[in-house]
Amino acid sequence: MRWWIRHTLWAQWRDLRVLLHETRFALLIFLGINLLGMVLFRLFYFSAETGQTPDWGTAFFATFALNFFETVLPFPPQWYLRILYFLVPIIGLSAVADSVLKIWTALVNKHERGEKWQVAMASTFNKHVIVCGLGKVGFRTVEELLKSRRDVVAIELDEKCAFVEQARTLGVPVIIADARRPDSLRKAGVERADSIIPATDIELTNLDIALDARELNPKIKVVLRMFDPDLARRVESGFGIRTTFSTSALAAPVFAAAAMRLDVKHSFYVGKTLLNVSEIKIQPNSNLVGMNIDQV
Repeated sequence: MRWWIRHTLWAQWRDLRVLLHETRFALLIFLGINLLGMVLFRLFYFSAETGQTPDWGTAFFATFALNFFETVLPFPPQWYLRILYFLVPIIGLSAVADSVLKIWTALVNKHERGEKWQVAMASTFNKHVIVCGLGKVGFRTVEELLKSRRDVVAIELDEKCAFVEQARTLGVPVIIADARRPDSLRKAGVERADSIIPATDIELTNLDIALDARELNPKIKVVLRMFDPDLARRVESGFGIRTTFSTSALAAPVFAAAAMRLDVKHSFYVGKTLLNVSEIKIQPNSNLVGMNIDQV
């Protein structure tokens, strides 16, 4: 539960980063008009009542207040300062309103952000796992990776797939694209990814995705879903790609474990408990030497 809260907060932080990036031009305009007003007020404004010019803090606050039609300093006699009293509210309020509206709309209504938003979210990930294909096995693999506290980006060809919205609800960016295209893999951040799991229902498609991913990122860990045992052995020996046979959803834990670079030979559930079967080599100086299974 505590991890899930952290995961949710981290997803919201990524949301905010993307939002700030999307609204950066409006925010820069707002900041620029306020800094310009501050400088002009500080250098050229003169109060006939007090015989003084405002300090930097007062000059900035006076400009900021103008954005919301509030006046701190009396209407100046200089024509170029008077222009500020008309320009600042128009430009500043328009910029801040545009930014706030975009941020509020995006945070509240995440389902209408569109593909551009999903790509922007994926751009904030690093050392993540890419899952290609959100069928039953693909989606369960995503769930297993999230349980293991891994960041995941998914690629799905069919935007009407039932698991697309479920994955996005879990905070997983889902890119609607053909994973066989290198540009689709780039959108998912394949150059920064730690692992990729091609988990579609077509094994040649999975192999095509795996080879493209290796070309774009030679160090990426590839876990390949295959159906033909003979072809799988050739792929594993010829390309050094980890292959996993899948005829049911039980393959999902194996995909997830293999993507996390664990030497898991098989995984299965006993009730709600996931059990992994792994193989380890005992070195001659290990503390495990001489122990039986019960002692281990």
